[in-house]
Amino acid sequence: MTPLLSVAGLTKSYGARTAVADVAFDLWPGEVLAVVGESGSGKTTLLDCVSARVRADAGSVRFLTRHEGQRELFDLTEAERRLLARTDWGFVHQNPAEGLRMNVSAGANVGERLMALGERHYGRIRGEAANWLARVEMDAARIDESPQTFSGGMRQRLQIARNLVTRPRLVFMDEPTSGLDVSVQARLLDLLRSLTRHLGLAAIIVTHDLAVARLLAHRMLVMKDGTVVEQGLTDQVLDDPQHPYTQLLVSSVLQP
Repeated sequence: MTPLLSVAGLTKSYGARTAVADVAFDLWPGEVLAVVGESGSGKTTLLDCVSARVRADAGSVRFLTRHEGQRELFDLTEAERRLLARTDWGFVHQNPAEGLRMNVSAGANVGERLMALGERHYGRIRGEAANWLARVEMDAARIDESPQTFSGGMRQRLQIARNLVTRPRLVFMDEPTSGLDVSVQARLLDLLRSLTRHLGLAAIIVTHDLAVARLLAHRMLVMKDGTVVEQGLTDQVLDDPQHPYTQLLVSSVLQP
C-alpha cells in the first residue's frame, strides 16, 4: 500500500527562527495522526506546510492523488492545489469563522463546496446540505439561518459539515475543540471520532491537549522547538513516553 501522504525533510524558517526542522512521516489512508506540543513548538507551521498553505523552505510533501499517483504538492499549479482543497482535502480551523462564510446561510456554506465541483441542481444541493447538517447533529430546520446566530460549538459543527460534504480523503484540523466549553468539547470529540471511523477519513490533528490525541488519533508526533522528538502509536507514546520532553508533557497532565 502507498502512503496517502509522505513528508520528508520538511523545513521552514522565519528569519533566524526555525519553525519546522527536518520533519518526516507517512500518513496512511484512514489513519488519524495527532501532532502535539506546547505553543511555539512548530505544530501549526507543520500543518500549514503539509497542507500547502505555506511553502516550505526545504523538503518534500507528496500526496497520493486519485488518478496520477503520488504528486509533489509544491510542484502542483495553483489551480491544482485549489482543486485538491475543494475535493480531496478539508481544513477545520480553530476559529470556525475562518473556515465559514459568515454572511451566508448554513445551507449555502455547505452547498458552496458542491457548487465548486459543478453541481447546479438546487434541490440536490439543498438536500445534501440538510443531510450533512443532520450528520453533524445540527437541526436541519436551521439551514437558512446565518452562522452569526450559532454558538461556537454549532459553528464548528457547520464547518465540519462544509468540509466533509465533498467526501475528502484527508482532513487537516487545527485545535478543533480549543476554546469551547468542556461539555461542548466532549460532544464534538465524539462526533469527530464517529465521522473519521465511519467515513474512513485520514486526518492530521494539531492539538496541545493530550486527551484529544488519545481519543482521536491512532498515532502521534510530539514536537519541541520545531523538531519531532518522539513518534509512535498514541497509547504507546502516552503510556510509556521515552523522550524527557514527552515525559514532562504527560506528567503535567497527570498532576493534580
